[in-house]
Amino acid sequence: MIESFVLITQVLLMLAGCFFFGVGTLGLFRFSDTLCRIHALTKIDNLGLGFIVLALLPLAPSMAAGLKVVLIWVVALAASATSAHLVARAVRSGVRARMEKGNRNG
Repeated sequence: MIESFVLITQVLLMLAGCFFFGVGTLGLFRFSDTLCRIHALTKIDNLGLGFIVLALLPLAPSMAAGLKVVLIWVVALAASATSAHLVARAVRSGVRARMEKGNRNG
């Protein structure tokens, strides 16, 4: 009884994770602005990865292996946030540089 409940929960979490990955990918293709694309990828894909990690935790052979899976998720969260911040800063500085260049020419 417990095994079937855990299996159903794992399947639902995996499906939810795949759904959020799909929505994030759709946002990447549908949004026109770079900042909106980054937002879709970082937020939604991290949520999808979180659901998949939760689905995989009961399959971990030991507590150490489960902690490693959670650590991978935490590192992915940090890397995603850092890279999104760097790309957003580059986009903003490019917009600011173009505005300043336009003011000097105008």
